[in-house]
Amino acid sequence: MQYKTFNNGVTIPQLGYGVYKVTEDDIVSVTSIALESGYRSIDTAQYYNNERGVGAAFKNSGISRDELFITTKVWNSHQGYDKTMQAFETSMKELDIEQLDMYLVHWPAPEHDLYIETYQALEQLYKDGRVRAIGVSNFEINHLERLLDHCDIPPVVNQIECHPYLQQRNLKDFCKNNDILIEAWGPLRRGGTLFEEPIITQLAAKYDKTPAQIILRWHIQEDTIVIPKSVTPSRIKENINVFDFSLTKEDMDAIYSLDRNERMGRHPNDMNIME
Repeated sequence: MQYKTFNNGVTIPQLGYGVYKVTEDDIVSVTSIALESGYRSIDTAQYYNNERGVGAAFKNSGISRDELFITTKVWNSHQGYDKTMQAFETSMKELDIEQLDMYLVHWPAPEHDLYIETYQALEQLYKDGRVRAIGVSNFEINHLERLLDHCDIPPVVNQIECHPYLQQRNLKDFCKNNDILIEAWGPLRRGGTLFEEPIITQLAAKYDKTPAQIILRWHIQEDTIVIPKSVTPSRIKENINVFDFSLTKEDMDAIYSLDRNERMGRHPNDMNIME
């Protein structure tokens, strides 16, 4: 496993396990499989309604707490200083841990204009030692510029939709210039069409790897943190097996050529749902 170091010195495994849309019935078993397969970073959120199962899997694993990196996020419905503080306490109770590794603002929800106040709550939690690192998710350049102007502690990460069809070059450059790491959600792009791209299938044949492994390796060599999600045990194990080969510059350039600026999820400016 490779690690990335945040701007505050905290390290995170470069490849983690995402649990978006993993149901209550499956969460303990699939998280346990991920931990058994070598994952040490798990990404959940208040909105996912599976924090309790993630915490149970940790407790059952026998892995020491200092080996695990746990991320959760505050949802739009709890934006604002006081509501964020309340959401944090609920998440900690659900996860059944004393200190959180990373806490993120899930969306800027710009229509409601609470993300600065919300992030200030994260800053206080960081200053109080309740959280080891704080950051944001789905923030565009204009949101980040405003945040950096109004807050004392720069985010360590911006978790965004990113995959070969949506490469986010300008946003990546801005974050790099401001010492903010990129973490990719949906790194394999839901739906499977990316797996059928001739460039991807040819590289998979070249390296005797799966299309998913080729795409994850591209992210790794982009210095991106990745959190692929699967509930299939074989794929969970497959996704972490990407550190025994490297793509050439020509391979990377070929994947760069696939960029379509094509999203799966909503644009951050349009995600203002509060429930």
